[in-house]
Amino acid sequence: MADDDRGDQLAPIDFGRVFSAWTLEPLPILVVLLAAGVYVLGVRALVRRGDHWSGWRTLSFVVAGCGALLVATSSSLATYDTTLLSLHMAQHMVLSMVAPVFLALGAPVTLALRTLPGRPRGMLLSALHSRLARAVSFPPVAFALFVASPWVLYFSGWYEATLRSAPLHGLLHLHFVVVGCLFFWPLLGLDPVPGRVAYPFRMLTVFATLPFHAFLGVTIMSMDTLIGGDWYLSLGRLWPPSPAEDQHIAGGILWASGDIVGLVFFAVLFVQWVRESQREAERVDRRLDREEASRT
Repeated sequence: MADDDRGDQLAPIDFGRVFSAWTLEPLPILVVLLAAGVYVLGVRALVRRGDHWSGWRTLSFVVAGCGALLVATSSSLATYDTTLLSLHMAQHMVLSMVAPVFLALGAPVTLALRTLPGRPRGMLLSALHSRLARAVSFPPVAFALFVASPWVLYFSGWYEATLRSAPLHGLLHLHFVVVGCLFFWPLLGLDPVPGRVAYPFRMLTVFATLPFHAFLGVTIMSMDTLIGGDWYLSLGRLWPPSPAEDQHIAGGILWASGDIVGLVFFAVLFVQWVRESQREAERVDRRLDREEASRT
């Protein structure tokens, strides 16, 4: 929304408008469609040369991941994201937790390495092995960025600045996605990106994020001071919820969605760990069988 958009110009949010109040901004739609299109072209290139690529990966990236980005930046979450803190918070969680996980499940870096020609592939490998990539994806750094960013955003003047500036608002959305990808992609481990660690440390890292989301959500719910209060009060919005009630809802969304996504991701990592252990056990059994056969 533009800098001078006013909350009283929007119709009150209700169940119907949650699904119908779309804001079709060209730039985010173009970026999402471009990402999905490039991915599909990569899959087609693999299939044409006879290589296999999982359909689930394609669905994860194109439908779930890019779809989540489109919903976050074009649906009612985007229409009301500068009017209601609660819908901004839902948008925040989709951009920083839901979309990055599904994008990672699509293994786009692996796809790119298997389809790009020599020079672009070499540039991608150089970027993956650069000092900057290793630094920002180093697990403690990625963890700190992921858990500290919301505290800095909501307890400083930065959040209200993004409400008053369309460019800053767009950069905030990009920040959510980038930080989410830096955190989740190495943990999922499907792509050859820096920062991957053993499964016990991956699970411990995800588990450690749960109290941070819970504490931040409870803190926002119990605050007497309004986050971005000058902006929200200046809108002159007459329909419910009130700014204080809206902030209470926003804190609850942050708390609940952070814990739900975190626990689901924790379960996914556990299943991956079990399957990897089973595959390793099968490899050891085959090696022992070969050694036994060679001695007989």
